[in-house]
Amino acid sequence: MPWPSRKRDKGAVADKKEPDAKIAKTKEETPDTEEEEKSTKPPAGTSKSGWKNWKKTKESDSGGEESKITYCHWLLKSEPESRLEKGVDVKFSIDDLKAQPNHTTFWDGVRNYQARNFLRAMKLGQQAFFYHSNCKEPGIVGIVKIVKEAYPDHTQFDQKDPHYDSSSRKENPKWSMVDVQFVRMTKRFIPLSEIKAHHLAHKADGGPLKNMMLFSRQRLSIQPLTQEEFDFVLSLEEEKPH
Repeated sequence: MPWPSRKRDKGAVADKKEPDAKIAKTKEETPDTEEEEKSTKPPAGTSKSGWKNWKKTKESDSGGEESKITYCHWLLKSEPESRLEKGVDVKFSIDDLKAQPNHTTFWDGVRNYQARNFLRAMKLGQQAFFYHSNCKEPGIVGIVKIVKEAYPDHTQFDQKDPHYDSSSRKENPKWSMVDVQFVRMTKRFIPLSEIKAHHLAHKADGGPLKNMMLFSRQRLSIQPLTQEEFDFVLSLEEEKPH
């Protein structure tokens, strides 16, 4: 029996390279935009922990040299609360992942071309934040790793699946998925509102989260992270919640 789907980018626009492609339509068009509205909006230009101390530590470790901008980590969104899509409950929390055999499952149901391309760029062993989306308080709850690189998503051919795509062909599949494995829970829940506070501060002072895609492409369910972005967000688990 297939795992619940993790598709979270229904409202996103397809790549310009494939203008004729049809993306499955659902009732929920902008879940991640909504979750920003649900979150407490922090004052612009404030960062409760201040990233300057973090920056000093990183410069000490790296000799002060700026690293090249490359994406080597990821953020994966999934819904922890029940929601029916074409009669199927698409709920899938980090506890659901932990309950799978070997704490491993496939990440299926992505139906946005940019998110799919990010999936295809994932490399074995890379780590990702598991992000609870479209819920009362969205945010990061744990860490997973990629244990199988991209391969065809079988749900695109299953007429009973809510993410069935009649225009996709088995000889040339449109959609891909990867396998992920639970690594650990974060030491504490890191809410979207807290990450956003740092993002706004970093936009003003040039911190590591200034260009974080979580705030420029909210609808995407698969998002890349630079090493600096990943390290800074991970450092937040050591701080006391504000």
